[in-house]
Amino acid sequence: LKPSEKTPAATMLLAQLAKECGLPDGVLQIVHGGKGMVDKICQHKDIHAISFVGSNTAGEYIHTQGNVHGKRVQANLGAKNHAIILEDANREQVVKAVVGAAFGAAGQRCMALSTLVFVGSTKEWISDIVEQAKHLKVGAGLDPSSDLGPVITPESKGRVENIVGKAVEQGAVLSLDGRGLTVDGYPDGNFVGPTVLSKVQ
Repeated sequence: LKPSEKTPAATMLLAQLAKECGLPDGVLQIVHGGKGMVDKICQHKDIHAISFVGSNTAGEYIHTQGNVHGKRVQANLGAKNHAIILEDANREQVVKAVVGAAFGAAGQRCMALSTLVFVGSTKEWISDIVEQAKHLKVGAGLDPSSDLGPVITPESKGRVENIVGKAVEQGAVLSLDGRGLTVDGYPDGNFVGPTVLSKVQ
């Protein structure tokens, strides 16, 4: 298992938990590194298959290199997750589920809900989502009282804020703006608060 070089700690914690649960030594092997380690995985004669989840650029590279070296490659790339909100849905349950799915893990997990399609009168529910999202606490990732931690890097923060800015320039309605957020004790943190855009074209 090779975690992202930007987030190695979570994988090490999972490995420790697996060991504590009785997983025998050597069953799970973890390697760290960037592109150099990716190349070693793609080329190693004892590795017969590779499974990858991540960006299109990295995934296409891994798929190509793995195939060149005779490996089976499964790649799940650049996912964007959508939900369609129908009028017969339970409003309270939908709002709660959407807020958790969209903003949990600061929206950085593979299954984060980034796009909602509201059908008919459900457009009125956007204000409920905004109201609930306003009350999420943004703070340090290890603070148990935090609902959202920081995004992974300063570059990620800049990218998110840039996407929000471009959407507004193109006519989207910014119902909740999480840009420019500072958290006490972390003046240089990579924090972006909950953000809700509507009428996106």
